[in-house]
Amino acid sequence: MPVQLALGRILEFGRVDAVVVPRPTAVYGDAWNEALCELLPRRIAGLPLLLDVPGDLSGVETAAAELGQRLVRQPGTVRSALEKVRPLAQPRRQEMPPLQRASRPTVGVIGPRTLLGNAELSAPLRQRLEQLGLHAVYAPDLPQALVAERGERLESSRAAAGDRALYGALRLLQGKGAVAGLLLVFPARDEAARAALSRLSAEVHKPSLTLEIEAGEHSWPELQALAEQLGAQALSPAPQQPSESGL
Repeated sequence: MPVQLALGRILEFGRVDAVVVPRPTAVYGDAWNEALCELLPRRIAGLPLLLDVPGDLSGVETAAAELGQRLVRQPGTVRSALEKVRPLAQPRRQEMPPLQRASRPTVGVIGPRTLLGNAELSAPLRQRLEQLGLHAVYAPDLPQALVAERGERLESSRAAAGDRALYGALRLLQGKGAVAGLLLVFPARDEAARAALSRLSAEVHKPSLTLEIEAGEHSWPELQALAEQLGAQALSPAPQQPSESGL
């Protein structure tokens, strides 16, 4: 699902010479996110040049210099531009999001940033958790320095950067007493993310649910059971799914 969305956004640019694509954080075995800019042009003919850049601030200045030189071929212009924007590359101080809200049970939501960090893909899930009377804390909103620190404790030969990010978020949220339960989510048909969360589920020691997020889904009946287990009071009924006939 995130790959299809990325492709759609690239196509929306129309006739352009190049598209800068932030590098996703891949889990073990996730070939698409590991080499998105290489694989997409092999499958889809006629795409513009895809320029892979870091998805976070690590190495961003070097990548910007290389990209600028590649596009304008004027070192002086590139250096001048970098001097002006260098302050933007400094890491910002992050604080923990609120872990409690108006007597609602708190659920930590853990999943790939390509899903939870995307407003379009995650909006139905966020809305449903709100309707169920849960206060959700999402992994991408956590201080990434703390997530990275805890993620380094993952000892596995099958751990990639994405696995460590998921593990770090789990360790951070599970260690908070205010977090009553955990929700592990992955995009539909993303088998690499499914496998990563399956490995992670062995580390969960609170009430939890692993959920596949399908585009167009809004109700997820399984969430009702988790909310009831955590003692939440639903604020509104589950939305009705449109019929296949459209009637």
